[in-house]
Amino acid sequence: MTRAIEAVAFDAYGTLFDVHSVGALAEAMFAGQGARLSAAWRVAQIDYTRLRTLSDRYEDFLKVTEDALVFASKTLGLDLDADRRARLMAQYDCLSAYPENVAVLGSLRRMGLKLAILSNGTPAMLDAVLANAGMQGLFDHVLSVDAIRRYKTAREAYDLGPAAFGYPPARIVFVSSNGWDVCGATWYGYRTFWVNRPGNALEELGVRPAGEGRDLNDLLAFVGS
Repeated sequence: MTRAIEAVAFDAYGTLFDVHSVGALAEAMFAGQGARLSAAWRVAQIDYTRLRTLSDRYEDFLKVTEDALVFASKTLGLDLDADRRARLMAQYDCLSAYPENVAVLGSLRRMGLKLAILSNGTPAMLDAVLANAGMQGLFDHVLSVDAIRRYKTAREAYDLGPAAFGYPPARIVFVSSNGWDVCGATWYGYRTFWVNRPGNALEELGVRPAGEGRDLNDLLAFVGS
């Protein structure tokens, strides 16, 4: 491993935790609509983070997530009563972790790398999902954009990594499953790795990640190269 890399910062939602694991509960509530609701909810959630940052109208990620759920349900014509709304929101505390997470994170720590989460999620949301997955203590830092009240891909959000680690962005690998996030982090100056689980096309933004793989196991080969 080249010592030019000193640390790894991970996006949380979609990268370490499967945001579409809410689909099973959504399907139980709305037969035949679970996957559609999960997809529409995620699109609205990310759209709202962008709109609020662009317009300086910050609300925290829990509020954004709930607003996105309400909008997605209305768009699909689903009857989201108070009980269903609360139960679906509670799923964000127990999203499924990807199965390779713990082993890969342990390997990275044994390489001597510092680890962080850098997420749009609130501190409380991140604490809950990490506790549910049994992943407390694996990270040196759990960084939330709530501290600066601007969402990724704002530069202030990506600034959190170098500020916490004490390393310049070129010595930090930023890992995300979200193509837009990888592009934003690459523009910022991180060395980026895209966890492209479904094999999606890369965004047409004139920038490419330094590495790409289908799961976090591929990150080990990238970091060790």
